[in-house]
Formats: sequence, C-alpha cells, structure tokens
Amino acid sequence: MKKEKRFSILHSAFCVLTSFVVFCTAGSRDNRTRIEFWGLGREGEVVAELVPDFERRNPDIKIDVQQIPWTAAHEKLLTAHVGRSLPDAAQMGNTWIPEFEIIGALEDLGPWLARSATIRREDYFQGIWETNVVDGVLYGIPWYVDTRVLFYRSDIVGKPPRTWSEWVETMDRLKKQSTRRDFYPMLMPTNEWPPLVVMALEKGAPMVTEDGRALFSEPRFTSALDFYLSFYRRGFAPVVNNSQIANLYQQFGEGEFVMFITGPWNVGELRRRLPESMQDKWNTTPMPAPDGTSYPGASLAGGSSLVVFEHSKKKEAVWKFMEFLSEPAQQVRFYEKSGDLPARKSAWDAPLLANDEKIQAFRQQLEHTVVLPRIPEWEQVVTTMYQYGELAARGQFDAPRAAQLLDVRINRMLEKRRWVIARR
Repeated sequence: MKKEKRFSILHSAFCVLTSFVVFCTAGSRDNRTRIEFWGLGREGEVVAELVPDFERRNPDIKIDVQQIPWTAAHEKLLTAHVGRSLPDAAQMGNTWIPEFEIIGALEDLGPWLARSATIRREDYFQGIWETNVVDGVLYGIPWYVDTRVLFYRSDIVGKPPRTWSEWVETMDRLKKQSTRRDFYPMLMPTNEWPPLVVMALEKGAPMVTEDGRALFSEPRFTSALDFYLSFYRRGFAPVVNNSQIANLYQQFGEGEFVMFITGPWNVGELRRRLPESMQDKWNTTPMPAPDGTSYPGASLAGGSSLVVFEHSKKKEAVWKFMEFLSEPAQQVRFYEKSGDLPARKSAWDAPLLANDEKIQAFRQQLEHTVVLPRIPEWEQVVTTMYQYGELAARGQFDAPRAAQLLDVRINRMLEKRRWVIARR
C-alpha cells in the first residue's frame, strides 16, 4: 500500500513537471514572421536601433538585421543572388539598382506604392526618386539622400560664388591676396570622381548612354573637363590625391585651402574636428552654376534606397517595415543617429534640420540633382574617368585628347552591354 501511494505521488509529480515543460516550450515558441534585412556600414547598426519600435507596433513580425561592411556589400549581394541566399530586403546604394534589376533580383514596387498610405511619391526629391526607376519601373524607395555642395571658409571667402565666372574670380582674388606659398583656394583631390562628374552634370553632358555608348568627346563634357582642369593649370588646386593630404580638417582650419566639394558627412566631421572658435568661420553653399544658367547648378543624386528581393515570400511584412523606415519621424530619428539626410521632404521641416544653416544648402541642392547614367558598369566608368582626369591634371593630355581616350576606353568596356541590348 505504501509502495502504491509512493508511486502515485511520484507519478503525479512527474505529470505536473511534464505539463510544465510542455507549457513552457509551447509558450516560448516564436511564431512571428521573421524578416531578414541587410544594412550596410554604420547604417546597419543604426537601423537595428529603430527595429524595437517597429516590433512593438507589429508584434507578429521579427526583424533580423545583418550588418554588412560597405567594402564587401556589392560582392556579397551578387554572391547571395547566385547562391539563392539573398535576404528579404536590404539597403542598397542607388547606383547599384540598374545592375540588380538586370539580373532579376529586385521586386517591382509600383503595385505596393499604389496602395500605400505612408509613402507618397510627391514627398521625395525628383532626382533622387528617379535613381530608383529603371525602364519606367520602380525598384527602390529612397531611404537617405546624398549630394555634393561647396564647403567654404566664410571668414576668408566672404560671399560664396553663384556662377562659374564668380568662382574663378574668387579663386583668382584669393590666390593673389595670399602671402602663403602653400595656399590654394580649392582642394580637389585628383582621385575623387564627384567634382568632375558634378561639373559635367551642370553642363548637361550625358557622358554615357543607357544602351552603352560613350559620349565624352561631346562638346558639353569637353567644356566641363576643361573647366575642371583649369583649377590645376591656374594653381587654384594642388595636383594631389587623397593619400597625399595629411589632414583635411586641420588644413582647412588653418587656411591652407578654403573651399572643397564634398558631401553631408563632412558637416558632422568639421563640427567634431574643428575647435569651437572655428565653428562660425565656415559654411556650405549649393554648387555654382555655369554662366548663363540658373542658380544653383546641378549636383549628383546619390544615397541609399530600400529594396525588396524578388524571391522573398514575406513581402507583406517587408513592405510594412519599409513603410515604417520611410515615415518622416523615423527619417528624422535616423538623421539624429547617423547624420544621413532624410529622403522625405516633409522630414526637413523638423527644427533639427530646418534651423541648421549648414544643412540647408543640401536641402536647396537636393531640388537640383541629376540622375547618374543608369548602367550597371557606372562604378567602372567613374573610376576610368578620374584616372584619365588625373593624367590630364598632371599635364599628359589636354581636355579634347583626354575625352577622346575616354571614349575609346569606355566604349571598349561597354561593348558587351551593346551586344546584349542589340539582341534583346
């Protein structure tokens, strides 16, 4: 009897324990829809900080963020496509979109946009939006934007130039007034492609066509290239590349040069690196316009977009996450944490941006951006452009000859593209 009672007690205890384990296991099972998102560089860290708010709003969705270094991102995305292991969605540099569209990796976002109450086409900068459109189809939603403006020492330059002729006059005056042997009005490293490309865009030069023809010998590009080379010919900019610059911020603060063309990240860098006494001695301004055209001049339409990969089986949940990241309030939070400029115009009404004089030049410039040629080989094209531009800056060719050589080299590079298009 005692044995039976002891067995009954043990059996009851075992049943209670088993039920508890089963209950805990069932309770801990995660039935949420899991979304894999790849963020690039620092942005991958920042987006992970925004995810908890999204998950609180959407308790049935779990976002798994993987941070990918920018230096490895392009190759990793291509490798993942070949291996059928792409995530559901990702951040993507907008110049990469044509390449991933050609290989069939991206989802057409037009139908999703049509039914969205959050993402509105008219609230985005036109030039930036167009970088996400290939052959009339939308493949990305701008997330943050990038362009180039002129940074300058306001205490030395005075009134910033609004035209190319004013720009030349300003540099000539500063060069003549300076008693420093190491003084140059501009810093324009020979291995940076954006200054040359910006000047070409301002002239309306097509550079390359989407069907793969190089047009560098066309007069508008040759004129822009000659203007670019005049900075070196006239001693307005030193013929140096980035590796020869000791400390850009210190040299700018010490007045070794007083103007340079760069992007929004350098607003934060100058605020961190220059002493408080220097903070009212520099500013930003939109690009000067070629003579005879309206101010401001054009600049490039850069930045990163949010894309959905075509293979994803969780597109409804992915689109909710994209809408969340596209909300103006989230765009402002993202700017606060990363310094990346909002893609939504309405986000710029936030006091943090609206009251920042040094950021407002970017707001004005973003209304005057031009889409870069939408070809997968664009990264190779611009690398070749600065290589020949550097040789020309060092006196090996004049502008017409450099343009001719660019035509030959880049037409050869784009030969396969022309062959494929001809057979479509």
